[in-house]
Amino acid sequence: MKKIAVVTGASSGIGAATARALAGAGFELWVGARRLDRLREVAEPVGATALPLDVRDAASVEAFASRLPSAVHLLVNNAGGAYGLDRVEATHDEDWTGMWEMNVLGVMRVTRALLPALRASGDGHVINLGSIAGFETYAGGAGYTGSKHALRALTRTLRLELVGEPIRVTEVAPGLVETEFSLVRFKGDEERAKSVYRGMEPLTAEDVADCIVWAATRPSHVNIDEIVVRPRDQASATVVHRREPPASK
Repeated sequence: MKKIAVVTGASSGIGAATARALAGAGFELWVGARRLDRLREVAEPVGATALPLDVRDAASVEAFASRLPSAVHLLVNNAGGAYGLDRVEATHDEDWTGMWEMNVLGVMRVTRALLPALRASGDGHVINLGSIAGFETYAGGAGYTGSKHALRALTRTLRLELVGEPIRVTEVAPGLVETEFSLVRFKGDEERAKSVYRGMEPLTAEDVADCIVWAATRPSHVNIDEIVVRPRDQASATVVHRREPPASK
């Protein structure tokens, strides 16, 4: 019997790549996202079941969880994002609220809703998509780094709370990955988004999905606590080798 995996935020980027990779590894896939039309484009070719999901909305999470199988082996909490790159003195409440609702409260809601199904599988696994922003900071990033620091604390606490149960807990923390991430952060400014990756070779969504699948397919007694993965051109959140300078912000 196939193991059952659930991936949130699977309509694009790392979530979509993870869904494809898990399907290729033999998992039965259930995927959720707000953009149901794009989600179906990901789900249908791999035989996944696509369901609407907005992790910011408790009712949406409850409805999503109610339609899943009674036993789930793997939950990949991928839904999240960044809004803006403003200094604390100039930031906007709605940007911070949006990030914390997705990156922290959304993960809490989905994990809480699926824990009974993860227990029921007898071999559960929660993989949270973190970031190097969970243990580094940079100017203009307080809202995002704060939320990812909180997610890292949530992940480590969950591992403490579940020790002794048949549920593994992992965080995958990427550095620069070229997806829609920067386009969303800069509210559709394509030139500014492209400048983040200019002159260097970032990770791809598939690179991160490969890490997720590797962690998920270790023997049941092996828990990969965390994977930190960066492109070769990146040494830290603020130290990046570029063969040409980025465009001005």
